[in-house]
Amino acid sequence: MAAPPAQGAAVLERLRELPGGAEVLELAGTREDVDLVGGAVRDLLLGRTPREIDLVLDGSPASFPDAAVLFARDLARALADEREPQVSVHERFGTAAVGWSGGRIDIAARRVEEYPHPGALPEVRPGDREQDLRRRDFTVNAIAIGLGGRRRGEISGAHQAIADLDAGLLRVLHDGSFREDPTRLMRLCRYASRLGFEVEPHTAALAEGALSAGVLDTVSAARVGAELRLALGEGDPVGRLRALAQRDVLAALQPPMRLDEELLRRALALLPPDGRVEVLALGCLLVGSAVELGRDGLLAALERLEHPGGERDAAIEAALRAPGLGRDMASTHAPSQLWDLLAGVAVEAVALAAAWAGEARACQAAELWLGELRHTRLQIGGEDLLAAGLAPGPDVGERLGRALRLRLDGKIEAGREAELRAALGR
Repeated sequence: MAAPPAQGAAVLERLRELPGGAEVLELAGTREDVDLVGGAVRDLLLGRTPREIDLVLDGSPASFPDAAVLFARDLARALADEREPQVSVHERFGTAAVGWSGGRIDIAARRVEEYPHPGALPEVRPGDREQDLRRRDFTVNAIAIGLGGRRRGEISGAHQAIADLDAGLLRVLHDGSFREDPTRLMRLCRYASRLGFEVEPHTAALAEGALSAGVLDTVSAARVGAELRLALGEGDPVGRLRALAQRDVLAALQPPMRLDEELLRRALALLPPDGRVEVLALGCLLVGSAVELGRDGLLAALERLEHPGGERDAAIEAALRAPGLGRDMASTHAPSQLWDLLAGVAVEAVALAAAWAGEARACQAAELWLGELRHTRLQIGGEDLLAAGLAPGPDVGERLGRALRLRLDGKIEAGREAELRAALGR
């Protein structure tokens, strides 16, 4: 199914403006086999900026996967001005990637994928253009545009691809799609939320049946975790997670996760700019299970999902501390008390705790702490007290702490002289 030629020309012009796009078009200019494919074509046709650039090209049995590698190396040389691109290779799947600080381009040899059993990684072999499109997840992602030669600007897609894109529909390419790759259930929800597309009724029924059959249990926890992190880290985590919750995907995870949408919205409203949205969102998903699973249970679950250690530990801490910390924040009055309570606590845990408490006083305390108090610093230090005649020892730190608390509570003015007098007890 093809789109009008004018659309193809417009897509190529938009591609040229993307990082690496001009170099790709130059390299592919005389070749008949290089296509832009998948989400990038979809997004460019929709007038969106793509999140990724995926290219496919021909690879014979003798050259598979060398075809992608050779093109990637040529592209890296074309980009090698100040960008210092790096080439990475995945020989099993005939893929390569060129990455640099400003972007990334993935290159693959056209292939056929066969799944030895549900949830397994596919076995691959060289394929043609039609076979490569048929292996994809949804019709709107099974669209390609030729980048060079006589096919330059020619858009083609799997059956129903262009029509589904125009109608805003998500449709799988065959009935066994969710069973052969269960992570497509999570991508279905993510795309529906991100694109604002509806799920085609037969696809919705297939998804419900696959989920009821427990297909997520057939795929590795690492792959499930990777899809979950994509949902947590996208621009609208509430929308992405709502889509997963509405189709019961969150409840099917191990451990089962529950979205309290209002809790997450309250917590996100409190999170400062330096906070990590993905940590806060994961903490919200875990807080309902924290008491039952405890630290060890949450840790084991997130380790199975191969969640990065720093984010994992921060999310667990936020989930475990939220109920008690929220109550303490609601009953804390003086700024110095907030300092004693919250110094060293991650900002995500503070935001989640205040949202969990749901009391105005807790939220006000969080706003005061996150917006102002945590940044307070004395203008004096231990060396100033030693220079004033104090002997080295714990007393130095205690005196600095006392001066800071007086400063926080407005009992002394900011400034070296006032702080030094307070620390020395004068």
